[in-house]
Amino acid sequence: MTDKSPSDMAHPVDLYVGARLRIRRKVLGLSQTQLAEALGITFQQIQKYERGANRISASKLYEAARLLQSPVSYFFEGLDETSRGEVDDGFAQRMTQFVATPEGLELAGLFPRLNDRRLRRRVVDLVKAMVDDEPAAATS
Repeated sequence: MTDKSPSDMAHPVDLYVGARLRIRRKVLGLSQTQLAEALGITFQQIQKYERGANRISASKLYEAARLLQSPVSYFFEGLDETSRGEVDDGFAQRMTQFVATPEGLELAGLFPRLNDRRLRRRVVDLVKAMVDDEPAAATS
């Protein structure tokens, strides 16, 4: 047995797809139980998918995309590969942490509704300035 948790051993693509599944489910206001019932699986399986602990099969991903009213490609959008062909999973982890908070989820739902690109940029710059001004010891 290994000391690593399942998410430490998860493939970066599985982490990324799981994070996108969580984001889309939360944006639509669905619980893990509701999505699981619609897919004919347990909510624990949804948890495992979202953490990247289990891979979601192509057929379940197709069903999930249909239920979540998004194309299958949504789950892979923004997935960038490094020059060595390895996927950087840092982004998926940050996305998961972001939507795990009520404020992050609210921002994720509202931000795309800002149609003015300059206004979106100003919001990003504001948050960036706030993070830069935050004392390092106060990170949580």
